[in-house]
Amino acid sequence: MKILVTAGPTREAIDPVRYISNRSSGRMGYAVAAAALERGHDVVLISGPVAIPPPAGARLVSVVSAAEMQAALEARFGWCEALVMCAAVADWRPRRPRTLKIKKRGAPPVLHLVRTPDLLKRVSARKGERILVGFAAETGPGFLKEAVRKRRQKRCDLVVGNDVTAPGAGFEVETNRVAFIAADGVTRLPLMSKRDVGRRIVDWIEKRAAPR
Repeated sequence: MKILVTAGPTREAIDPVRYISNRSSGRMGYAVAAAALERGHDVVLISGPVAIPPPAGARLVSVVSAAEMQAALEARFGWCEALVMCAAVADWRPRRPRTLKIKKRGAPPVLHLVRTPDLLKRVSARKGERILVGFAAETGPGFLKEAVRKRRQKRCDLVVGNDVTAPGAGFEVETNRVAFIAADGVTRLPLMSKRDVGRRIVDWIEKRAAPR
């Protein structure tokens, strides 16, 4: 299969030295890409700025901002048979990034923020027969309810939800504890390595794509 994976954070410039971002390390998306490559799939990995090497064999497309990720995704969406949207795209960006460094002297600056495009929602309008996998990184016991809402609203075949505040799950760790939310219900997985979660996701995609 032709599998497109997005991973990592985006950075939205405030000025030439500062930016808005999040704690995504890219490990989960890179694990999905590595698992797909293990199975012999053709993988394109669109990645925000991370500090880990890409899996061997993946065609890497490096981006920084949400706008760059949007352009890379839209350019390659027509190619793929399955899309795994693991990237933690920044929800807001400064309306007018400064061209020079903001100085500390004087009153603290006020940042005027605008929403970035909802990339998963945008591509879902062109879904067709593609398999669409989204992620819902939430906090607290209500994460499943939000993941169910996201699957329905964004027309995903599968949403992988997790509580990023749970021990051993979330950002900057090698393990994760997730739930698969699909049309036929919710499946909770035990704590496991992100590579094994990636393998479970690829298993799900392969079964979904299998001829019926």
